[in-house]
Amino acid sequence: MKIIKPEFLKSSDSLKNCPDLAVKEIALLGRSNVGKSSFINKICNRKNLAKTSNTPGKTRLMNYFLIDEKFAIVDLPGYGYAKVSQQEQEKWRKELENYLLKRENLAFVIQFIDGRHDVQKNDLMMREWLNFHGLKTYTIITKMDYVPKNQILKTVKNIEKTLNDSAIPFSTQTPIKQEIWDILEEVCD
Repeated sequence: MKIIKPEFLKSSDSLKNCPDLAVKEIALLGRSNVGKSSFINKICNRKNLAKTSNTPGKTRLMNYFLIDEKFAIVDLPGYGYAKVSQQEQEKWRKELENYLLKRENLAFVIQFIDGRHDVQKNDLMMREWLNFHGLKTYTIITKMDYVPKNQILKTVKNIEKTLNDSAIPFSTQTPIKQEIWDILEEVCD
């Protein structure tokens, strides 16, 4: 798979403001600063299609990207650390739930886990919530270029064991694994 025409569509603060699309959507979910935007830029071979930041909590809206007019990627606000009020975090949580449970175009979720750390409590809680609601979920382990080469297999196995699911390692510094392209192509079927 090669992405030819990726485009940013819009940002939405709620389900009712999401774009009316005739294609399936892949939701990207993960803790703040896990690397979802970097993933979008890498697969689309664009440096600044999705805005990246070293500051957690910068993604505060659902950001829609149309990919070759075949499917959409929706970058959801990160969960976990963010310098916002409890009230604002609660609003994000409700909108996230609304999107994940009610969006008819949603094909599946990709949950991103930071490979530099063990699976965090909020990662595990999110996975349990996704499983409880029967949402099809894939796991991608980000920031693998920061994991020593002799620790990569151990890191992947630990995350797979904790989540009781397979996981694909990902780095912006190496070629994209075929398994990732396979997941993305699944939404086009």
